[in-house]
Amino acid sequence: MADVGVDESLLKSVAVQVATDAAELVREAWAGMAAGRSVAVDTKSADTDVVTAVDHESERLVRARLAELRPGEPVLGEEGGGTAGDDGVTWVVDPIDGTVNFLYGLPWFGVSVAAQIGGVSVAGAVVEPASGRVWSAARGQGAWLDGRRLGVSAPSRLELTLVGTGFAYSAERRTRQARFAAGLLGRVRDIRRNGAASLDLCAVAAGWLDAYVEHGLHRWDWAAGALIAAEAGATVVLPGAAPDLGADATYAAAPSIAEPLRKALGECGAADV
Repeated sequence: MADVGVDESLLKSVAVQVATDAAELVREAWAGMAAGRSVAVDTKSADTDVVTAVDHESERLVRARLAELRPGEPVLGEEGGGTAGDDGVTWVVDPIDGTVNFLYGLPWFGVSVAAQIGGVSVAGAVVEPASGRVWSAARGQGAWLDGRRLGVSAPSRLELTLVGTGFAYSAERRTRQARFAAGLLGRVRDIRRNGAASLDLCAVAAGWLDAYVEHGLHRWDWAAGALIAAEAGATVVLPGAAPDLGADATYAAAPSIAEPLRKALGECGAADV
């Protein structure tokens, strides 16, 4: 049920517009790096957790555009922080999801913009600067890639399931995650680690992955992508909702294998990651 007074289609349009504008800024910077121009780089939680000047520039652009299009609505961003509003719409922003990929020249990174009400995503978009692809969804209205409606895959059994995942910046936690992934490898078709949570969730929506699980994501990592996956028909579990998967696990899976995979993840020690 849509909230009274909230036009989720309009919110999706705003998310697409703002994310597209920011993605163009990021694309130009990425092309400049490929041509030999340098970009300032800093670190956050660890030496492996990088942030670039382009991350900050992208978020500043997003905040400025939202201030024009949706004045007065709070913004929670990876680089600029912020807090969710008590009521109404809060915008949740990842100005470059997949910064390490961006820095290394790998094209799998995106700009993620989502509208949430009460912590629940109701509209969102993820735009890929390198390809120009636009992923979007509004609550109850399906998920879309460049005008094509998305639907999840339907693997017939767990052994034929392609699973995406990711690893933390902390070396100690990465070691636990590697043990967890090693236990899972013998039960599924294979595992992919692409390096951008929002796009991995979109890949589940498109059927490019059958499932995705990762521990330790922040709200801006999943706010748009999880909605897109859910609107494409995926079974989605967000952090805090599944102790058997771990308190901070994000999980999206094709319904045909959602339960057997969840059971396998538990048996592989997901709760201890």
